[in-house]
Amino acid sequence: MLDRPTGLHEDELSAALLEGWAVRVEASEYLPVGAGSYHWSVRDRNGVVRFVKVDDLGAGDAVPAQVFDDLRRSLRTASALHRDLGLDFVVAPVPATDGTVLRRLASRYALSVFPLVDGVSGDFGPHRSEDLAELVSRLADLHRATPAVAHLVPRAELRLPGRVGLHEALRDLDRRWDGGPYAEPARELLVRRQEQVQRWLADFDALIGVVRESTPDWVVTHGEPHPGNVLRTSRGLRLIDWTTVQLAPPERDLWMLTSAFTSMIGADPVGADDAVLAGYAEAAGRDLTPAGIALYRRWWALADVAAFVGDLRGPHGDGGDAAAALTYLTGYLETTTG
Repeated sequence: MLDRPTGLHEDELSAALLEGWAVRVEASEYLPVGAGSYHWSVRDRNGVVRFVKVDDLGAGDAVPAQVFDDLRRSLRTASALHRDLGLDFVVAPVPATDGTVLRRLASRYALSVFPLVDGVSGDFGPHRSEDLAELVSRLADLHRATPAVAHLVPRAELRLPGRVGLHEALRDLDRRWDGGPYAEPARELLVRRQEQVQRWLADFDALIGVVRESTPDWVVTHGEPHPGNVLRTSRGLRLIDWTTVQLAPPERDLWMLTSAFTSMIGADPVGADDAVLAGYAEAAGRDLTPAGIALYRRWWALADVAAFVGDLRGPHGDGGDAAAALTYLTGYLETTTG
């Protein structure tokens, strides 16, 4: 996120870290990275540096109490995977002094703290071919851990977040949008591409039906294992950002290692689909389905389109996040194939 969270001051963040984690902040740096959450690097008076994450509980059509509960369950799952099951590739949250992994910050936000791991992350894009085999193995290990943590994990709902708002926007294309400087360009783009969006929604609904019938056994999934959430360290690959953990079809993770992902973002394919699918089948003891891969490709694009349209149709300023939202929306609707 390029813009800082609205209505949240750094002294409130420092006070929450002191109260929850007994961290006395010596210095903090806002990190304009990632999407959907806000991040800081925080150094305490002992020189220990931590990665601090703030999530907005009221984005889109979300219910804050439900979002908070799902986030807490996801982070508790990550803690159990790391602490109880010994999955070292899980970069789990640092518990607060009372043992909790997530705390409310003001009325709108939630706060979590993570260790700062020495490693190099990738960029949002295709995985390096040399990382794929290890990453497939890590994800298979994660999925096999499902019986031990299934009682903790929030279950995915096979529905599109922001769909109500997207349908409202599609019905509201005949009048000028005045939410901010990027509202009209977003409306004009959606006018040109509305049939494409409607086709994607129909495809999504058809795929949901197939996946419900063909994937009886769901697994614990990370949800966003793209290169930006993978750290290359001296001890191998480690996965960060476990706020999206859900019980879901395994394709929710594996599609990002295939050409379904690279084609969606307009990148050259790595050409390793067969090796990824075969490697996962051998390691996990189960096959992936084409419908599941296709569903999550469609889900990701539509969820982003719905979120960007909601942001740009609603009140916004001329900050970097709004400008980026229009850029990304344009990328999805004018360059994404299929």
